[in-house]
Amino acid sequence: MPFNHNDHYHPLLLDLLPPGPGIALDVGCGTGRFARRLAATGMAVEAVDVSAAMVEAAAGLGSPGPGEIVYRQADVTTDVLPERHYDYISCLASLHHMPFETVTKLRRALVPGGVLVVLTPARPSSPVDWARELAAVPLNALARLVVYAGEQLNGGADGGPQAPALFRFPTIAEVRREAARLLPGSTVRPLLFWRTLITYREQADGDPTGG
Repeated sequence: MPFNHNDHYHPLLLDLLPPGPGIALDVGCGTGRFARRLAATGMAVEAVDVSAAMVEAAAGLGSPGPGEIVYRQADVTTDVLPERHYDYISCLASLHHMPFETVTKLRRALVPGGVLVVLTPARPSSPVDWARELAAVPLNALARLVVYAGEQLNGGADGGPQAPALFRFPTIAEVRREAARLLPGSTVRPLLFWRTLITYREQADGDPTGG
Protein backbone atom coordinates (compact mmCIF):
# COMPACT_ATOMS: atom_id res chain seq x y z
CA MET A 1 0.00 0.00 0.00
CA PRO A 2 1.20 3.60 -0.47
CA PHE A 3 2.74 5.62 2.34
CA ASN A 4 -0.01 5.98 4.95
CA HIS A 5 -0.16 9.31 6.73
CA ASN A 6 -2.11 7.86 9.66
CA ASP A 7 0.20 4.89 10.18
CA HIS A 8 3.17 7.27 10.23
CA TYR A 9 1.89 8.73 13.51
CA HIS A 10 1.19 5.44 15.32
CA PRO A 11 4.36 5.73 17.47
CA LEU A 12 3.37 9.25 18.56
CA LEU A 13 -0.11 8.06 19.53
CA LEU A 14 1.28 5.08 21.44
CA ASP A 15 3.49 7.45 23.43
CA LEU A 16 0.26 9.00 24.78
CA LEU A 17 -1.01 5.77 26.33
CA PRO A 18 -1.74 6.09 30.07
CA PRO A 19 0.37 3.92 32.41
CA GLY A 20 -0.39 0.22 32.76
CA PRO A 21 -2.57 -2.10 30.69
CA GLY A 22 -6.21 -1.16 30.40
CA ILE A 23 -9.13 -1.03 27.99
CA ALA A 24 -8.89 0.82 24.66
CA LEU A 25 -11.53 1.79 22.11
CA ASP A 26 -10.36 2.29 18.52
CA VAL A 27 -13.02 4.23 16.60
CA GLY A 28 -13.02 3.77 12.84
CA CYS A 29 -10.55 0.90 13.10
CA GLY A 30 -10.43 0.14 9.37
CA THR A 31 -8.39 -3.01 8.80
CA GLY A 32 -7.14 -2.90 12.37
CA ARG A 33 -3.54 -1.71 12.05
CA PHE A 34 -3.64 0.57 15.07
CA ALA A 35 -5.82 -1.84 17.06
CA ARG A 36 -3.13 -4.49 16.63
CA ARG A 37 -0.45 -2.08 17.82
CA LEU A 38 -2.55 -1.30 20.89
CA ALA A 39 -2.98 -5.01 21.60
CA ALA A 40 0.78 -5.47 21.32
CA THR A 41 1.19 -3.12 24.32
CA GLY A 42 -1.10 -5.34 26.41
CA MET A 43 -4.26 -3.26 26.07
CA ALA A 44 -7.61 -5.04 25.75
CA VAL A 45 -8.97 -3.45 22.59
CA GLU A 46 -12.49 -2.89 21.30
CA ALA A 47 -12.15 -1.97 17.63
CA VAL A 48 -15.24 -0.61 15.86
CA ASP A 49 -16.04 0.52 12.35
CA VAL A 50 -19.26 1.27 10.47
CA SER A 51 -18.07 -0.87 7.55
CA ALA A 52 -18.80 -4.59 7.81
CA ALA A 53 -16.14 -5.27 5.15
CA MET A 54 -13.49 -3.47 7.19
CA VAL A 55 -14.42 -5.29 10.39
CA GLU A 56 -14.34 -8.64 8.59
CA ALA A 57 -10.93 -7.91 7.07
CA ALA A 58 -9.51 -6.72 10.40
CA ALA A 59 -10.84 -9.71 12.35
CA GLY A 60 -9.29 -12.06 9.80
CA LEU A 61 -5.82 -10.74 10.61
CA GLY A 62 -6.08 -11.74 14.27
CA SER A 63 -4.20 -10.16 17.18
CA PRO A 64 -0.47 -10.13 17.93
CA GLY A 65 -1.24 -10.27 21.67
CA PRO A 66 -0.77 -10.10 24.52
CA GLY A 67 -3.91 -7.97 24.57
CA GLU A 68 -7.13 -9.29 23.06
CA ILE A 69 -8.96 -7.47 20.25
CA VAL A 70 -12.74 -7.61 19.86
CA TYR A 71 -13.88 -6.28 16.49
CA ARG A 72 -17.47 -5.23 15.88
CA GLN A 73 -19.48 -3.20 13.42
CA ALA A 74 -20.78 -0.12 15.19
CA ASP A 75 -21.57 3.55 14.70
CA VAL A 76 -20.43 5.53 17.74
CA THR A 77 -22.65 8.45 16.76
CA THR A 78 -25.79 6.39 17.43
CA ASP A 79 -24.74 3.32 19.44
CA VAL A 80 -24.54 3.41 23.23
CA LEU A 81 -21.07 3.64 24.74
CA PRO A 82 -20.45 2.75 28.38
CA GLU A 83 -19.53 5.78 30.43
CA ARG A 84 -16.27 5.96 32.43
CA HIS A 85 -15.11 2.70 30.90
CA TYR A 86 -12.10 3.18 28.59
CA ASP A 87 -8.56 4.09 29.55
CA TYR A 88 -7.68 5.14 26.00
CA ILE A 89 -9.80 6.07 23.00
CA SER A 90 -8.30 6.57 19.55
CA CYS A 91 -10.01 8.06 16.53
CA LEU A 92 -7.76 8.08 13.47
CA ALA A 93 -8.95 9.91 10.34
CA SER A 94 -12.56 9.18 11.30
CA LEU A 95 -13.88 12.28 13.06
CA HIS A 96 -14.43 14.19 9.82
CA HIS A 97 -16.97 11.48 8.87
CA MET A 98 -19.10 12.37 11.92
CA PRO A 99 -20.37 15.46 13.73
CA PHE A 100 -17.54 17.01 15.72
CA GLU A 101 -19.81 16.90 18.78
CA THR A 102 -19.22 13.13 18.85
CA VAL A 103 -16.09 13.89 20.91
CA THR A 104 -18.32 14.67 23.92
CA LYS A 105 -19.68 11.12 23.79
CA LEU A 106 -16.13 9.76 23.58
CA ARG A 107 -15.08 11.99 26.47
CA ARG A 108 -17.85 10.62 28.69
CA ALA A 109 -16.65 7.09 27.91
CA LEU A 110 -13.22 7.76 29.45
CA VAL A 111 -12.30 6.69 32.97
CA PRO A 112 -10.83 9.45 35.18
CA GLY A 113 -7.31 9.98 33.88
CA GLY A 114 -8.19 8.34 30.55
CA VAL A 115 -6.85 9.71 27.28
CA LEU A 116 -8.62 10.55 24.01
CA VAL A 117 -6.50 11.02 20.89
CA VAL A 118 -8.00 12.25 17.62
CA LEU A 119 -5.84 12.30 14.50
CA THR A 120 -7.77 14.19 11.86
CA PRO A 121 -7.24 15.89 8.50
CA ALA A 122 -7.69 19.65 8.68
CA ARG A 123 -7.30 22.49 6.22
CA PRO A 124 -4.75 25.27 6.85
CA SER A 125 -5.91 28.49 8.50
CA SER A 126 -2.78 30.64 8.62
CA PRO A 127 0.44 31.35 6.69
CA VAL A 128 2.28 29.02 9.09
CA ASP A 129 -0.23 26.27 8.30
CA TRP A 130 0.24 26.80 4.57
CA ALA A 131 4.05 26.67 4.93
CA ARG A 132 3.72 23.36 6.76
CA GLU A 133 1.49 22.02 3.99
CA LEU A 134 4.01 22.96 1.31
CA ALA A 135 6.93 21.49 3.28
CA ALA A 136 5.08 18.16 3.47
CA VAL A 137 4.84 17.77 -0.33
CA PRO A 138 8.47 16.76 -1.10
CA LEU A 139 8.70 14.71 2.11
CA ASN A 140 5.52 12.89 1.17
CA ALA A 141 6.87 12.12 -2.30
CA LEU A 142 10.08 10.72 -0.80
CA ALA A 143 8.17 8.59 1.73
CA ARG A 144 5.91 7.21 -1.00
CA LEU A 145 8.97 6.26 -3.06
CA VAL A 146 10.58 4.46 -0.10
CA VAL A 147 7.37 2.54 0.66
CA TYR A 148 6.89 1.62 -3.01
CA ALA A 149 10.45 0.33 -3.25
CA GLY A 150 9.96 -1.75 -0.12
CA GLU A 151 6.73 -3.23 -1.48
CA GLN A 152 8.41 -4.23 -4.73
CA LEU A 153 11.21 -5.96 -2.82
CA ASN A 154 8.63 -7.88 -0.81
CA GLY A 155 6.44 -9.06 -3.65
CA GLY A 156 4.11 -6.12 -4.21
CA ALA A 157 1.41 -4.32 -2.26
CA ASP A 158 -1.15 -6.12 -0.15
CA GLY A 159 -4.77 -6.08 -1.29
CA GLY A 160 -7.85 -5.60 0.85
CA PRO A 161 -10.75 -3.20 1.34
CA GLN A 162 -10.08 0.51 1.35
CA ALA A 163 -11.71 3.04 3.66
CA PRO A 164 -14.00 5.54 1.90
CA ALA A 165 -12.35 8.89 1.18
CA LEU A 166 -14.06 12.09 2.25
CA PHE A 167 -12.43 15.38 1.32
CA ARG A 168 -14.61 17.68 3.40
CA PHE A 169 -12.33 18.77 6.24
CA PRO A 170 -12.62 21.49 8.88
CA THR A 171 -9.93 24.15 9.11
CA ILE A 172 -7.31 23.97 11.84
CA ALA A 173 -8.87 27.11 13.36
CA GLU A 174 -12.25 25.36 13.50
CA VAL A 175 -10.68 22.30 15.11
CA ARG A 176 -9.06 24.51 17.75
CA ARG A 177 -12.31 26.33 18.47
CA GLU A 178 -14.44 23.19 18.75
CA ALA A 179 -11.85 21.33 20.80
CA ALA A 180 -11.65 24.24 23.25
CA ARG A 181 -15.44 24.27 23.52
CA LEU A 182 -16.08 20.53 23.81
CA LEU A 183 -12.81 19.22 25.26
CA PRO A 184 -11.65 21.89 27.73
CA GLY A 185 -8.00 21.50 28.57
CA SER A 186 -7.23 19.62 25.35
CA THR A 187 -4.27 20.37 23.11
CA VAL A 188 -4.40 20.77 19.33
CA ARG A 189 -1.17 20.15 17.44
CA PRO A 190 -0.90 20.53 13.66
CA LEU A 191 1.44 17.91 12.17
CA LEU A 192 3.14 17.26 8.86
CA PHE A 193 1.39 15.15 6.24
CA TRP A 194 -1.92 16.97 6.51
CA ARG A 195 -2.92 15.78 9.97
CA THR A 196 -3.85 17.53 13.21
CA LEU A 197 -3.69 15.83 16.61
CA ILE A 198 -6.17 16.54 19.40
CA THR A 199 -5.17 15.16 22.79
CA TYR A 200 -7.48 15.20 25.80
CA ARG A 201 -7.04 13.71 29.27
CA GLU A 202 -10.17 13.26 31.37
CA GLN A 203 -9.98 14.90 34.77
CA ALA A 204 -8.86 12.43 37.41
CA ASP A 205 -10.94 12.09 40.57
CA GLY A 206 -9.78 14.72 43.01
CA ASP A 207 -7.78 16.60 40.35
CA PRO A 208 -8.79 20.29 40.40
CA THR A 209 -6.76 21.17 37.29
CA GLY A 210 -9.15 19.74 34.69
CA GLY A 211 -8.49 17.49 31.65
